[in-house]
Amino acid sequence: MLMKSSDSETLGFLIHNVARLIRKRFEQRAVDYGLSAAHWRLLFWGAKEEGQSQARLAEFLEIEPISVSRLLDRMESCGWIERRSSIEDRRVRSIHLSQRAREVFPHVRGMAEEVYDEALASMTGIQKDALIEALKIMTNNLSAGIAGNDPRHKKDDPRHKDEAGTP
Repeated sequence: MLMKSSDSETLGFLIHNVARLIRKRFEQRAVDYGLSAAHWRLLFWGAKEEGQSQARLAEFLEIEPISVSRLLDRMESCGWIERRSSIEDRRVRSIHLSQRAREVFPHVRGMAEEVYDEALASMTGIQKDALIEALKIMTNNLSAGIAGNDPRHKKDDPRHKDEAGTP
């Protein structure tokens, strides 16, 4: 059975705790760069989605735009990012990695991979693959549910038929 009676062994607690410990471990390792886990997440999305607006980065990071703005202010003052006027709309500022961030990014990404390797250290290859696959499935299931396409809702499920009895 996946769920145990102890609160400290529930799926939600374990996922949250692993994420918290990975974040803490990353921050311990990234102290020489002056990067927090929040900075790293923003750099990651900035590299992946170069030139996005602050509002779009807030969506990716799932935090309020004002919080992203403050984070970007700090990162800009430390030389990690540059804000540029958007070509399409001069009112919008697009976010770009600075030269410093481009040079450091591969090293910090490698350090993040080392933290993941540390977290998975005593697992077999099969266990690692199963974990990654299970997390992907959970992500897809929950994303579909958020989008209104809960994978548990089947056409033949009577709870989801209209008044005429059709799905």
